[in-house]
Amino acid sequence: MKVLVFTHHLEIGGSQVNAVDLAAATRDIYDHEIVVFATPGPAAALVADRGLRLIEAPKPRAHPSPAMSRALIGAVRREKPDLVHAWDWPQALDAYYAVHLPLHVPLAVSIMSMVVLTSVPQHIPITMGTEELVDEARRRRRGPVELLEPPVDTARDNPTAVDASEFKQQWGLDDSAVTVVVVSRLVKWLKQESLERAIDAIEQLAPEHAARLVIVGDGSAAAELQQRADAVNARLGRNAVILTGALIDPRPAYAAADVTIGMGGSILRGMAFGKPCVVLGEQGFSDVFEPSTAKMFFWQGYYGLGNSDLSPEALTHQLRRLVASPALRAELGRFSLDTIERRYALAPLAADLDALYRTTVDQHVARSVEWTEAARLGARRFAAGALHLTRRARAAAGRGTGS
Repeated sequence: MKVLVFTHHLEIGGSQVNAVDLAAATRDIYDHEIVVFATPGPAAALVADRGLRLIEAPKPRAHPSPAMSRALIGAVRREKPDLVHAWDWPQALDAYYAVHLPLHVPLAVSIMSMVVLTSVPQHIPITMGTEELVDEARRRRRGPVELLEPPVDTARDNPTAVDASEFKQQWGLDDSAVTVVVVSRLVKWLKQESLERAIDAIEQLAPEHAARLVIVGDGSAAAELQQRADAVNARLGRNAVILTGALIDPRPAYAAADVTIGMGGSILRGMAFGKPCVVLGEQGFSDVFEPSTAKMFFWQGYYGLGNSDLSPEALTHQLRRLVASPALRAELGRFSLDTIERRYALAPLAADLDALYRTTVDQHVARSVEWTEAARLGARRFAAGALHLTRRARAAAGRGTGS
């Protein structure tokens, strides 16, 4: 089977890594021919490293995008794939309107965001990344919904595969402090709040425990986070918070960690290195991954919503438990690694994806159903656009009258 994998702008991010790793696995294990269609970025190096062919896509300003649609139509006509696999709803919309509806190319969609959206047509098979989201999606839509959790390539991400000595030497990570590592996109949406709490928690630990925070990543919030880190470092008189920038290969950072923190696929990679973990979320959420919390994370994913208390006290307490006890770190590190090997290894998840590909290609949906769904989605998007324009007009009128 030939599959065109249509993924995000190739920034360094969890969904991009998931898409590339699973594409390579389905090729290697099931002999599918895979071509990646995406806007170029730093993660294009991952595509090349896995030996996948990349067709460069334009950078869209909105979705659906006329420029993206033209490029996708051209790619599909040249490559003649049996299936298009779109990652997340913007790519799903482009693929639906450009090639699924007019050219009748089978389409499957994987969504790794933490919300169930109704913008993906009802008859299109989708995957969601947590048990809770699959349950909700099945209640809200008629079409197929399957679980596809973030995969971990345990052949590459494991405690014996990487030497961290050069990374530790570069950033001065000696044994004088416990090293807490987070690998994340440094963006305002979803990430910044928890990263700020992590910086503040390291400062709160300082009077009683020597700990440092290493933040690996880049993005629109990097300057603000660096400013916050500089202020903490100045108050403590040492480099307690270090921002390294983005790494194409963050494995040395995971290997150098004594504790990892983060969310989603990033925390799973930390677990694969046998590290104890604290899962971050929004609205003040954080919790240690351990036997008493594992079922919660299996259900809701490695993320959560707190009670809107954005103070760092809860995270400070959780980190204090781990920083203060090498024995607990070792115990929970073993639990992390065992969980990855049992639940998130790449091969069984690639099997799930192969099954989705085969059922999607075999699926037959009446054209009348497809066009009815297209009309429904179009009407909804038109209504949303009209409401947005009305609100802008009212706001402009208000400014014009001085109100």
